[in-house]
Amino acid sequence: MHPAATAILPPPDLATEVGRALAEDIGPGDLTAALVPADATATARVITREQAIVCGRPWVDAVFRAVDPAIEVRWSVDEGAEVEPDQLLFEARGPARGLLSAERTALNFLQTLSGTATAAHRYARLLDGTPCRVLDTRKTVPGLRLAQKYAVRVGGGTNHRIGLFDAILIKENHIAAAGSIGRAVAAARRLSPGITVEVEVENLGELREAFAAEADSALLDEFSLEDMRRAVGENRARARPLQLEASGGVDLTTLRAIAETGVDFVSVGSLTKHVRAVDLSMRLTIA
Repeated sequence: MHPAATAILPPPDLATEVGRALAEDIGPGDLTAALVPADATATARVITREQAIVCGRPWVDAVFRAVDPAIEVRWSVDEGAEVEPDQLLFEARGPARGLLSAERTALNFLQTLSGTATAAHRYARLLDGTPCRVLDTRKTVPGLRLAQKYAVRVGGGTNHRIGLFDAILIKENHIAAAGSIGRAVAAARRLSPGITVEVEVENLGELREAFAAEADSALLDEFSLEDMRRAVGENRARARPLQLEASGGVDLTTLRAIAETGVDFVSVGSLTKHVRAVDLSMRLTIA
């Protein structure tokens, strides 16, 4: 569990996400839930079928509240808690129709965000004892960017830029269009003063161009471990003018060795791109 998980604030677009998700699932009305008597009440118990980091409580609460304010949700675990198979996560009590209509949307959020947090936790745990941190990327599920970025933080990871608007990452195509790394960085400084500028480099020669251009960070793309160590050495020799981020070829088997080269960050697109939903189960008991 990330030590500050319960203090991490959910994103401001949560209500919009929940409204959109309910609209696509329920539409003008739940035809199947209408088979249940309108006055029936029930209790729903949700358990996890596997070990995971719990993430998504605010979305679950918002879904049930939006479907029927009479539904009461009682959590057995905190946001960011590490849970074991068959552990109870929460109980929801109230009108049976509302519970049935909210079930899939609530679980979709909970299992997807818990999957993201669980992946981030596995990577972050492998970095224990090093100053290196794991970063997410913009490779997120469309429409869930802020939610998945939140889940990465809950799992113990660190957010890279949110989008194309809050930081500059100059990549191969930008460099080709601008003419050089130096020209691209100069244009970034002129057009967006005060904004962090990172440059993707594919070899040590390009890294030296990033040094000369006085970028803020360098993304070491597909560097070998030996070249990462050389990059770190050159950076330290210059009194660490750049933050160094490694990317490419990163998985749970390679992460630790990459971190031990001395880079500051390792970015992992699979945290959000290859997310596997946690297996959850909801069982309803009619009162």
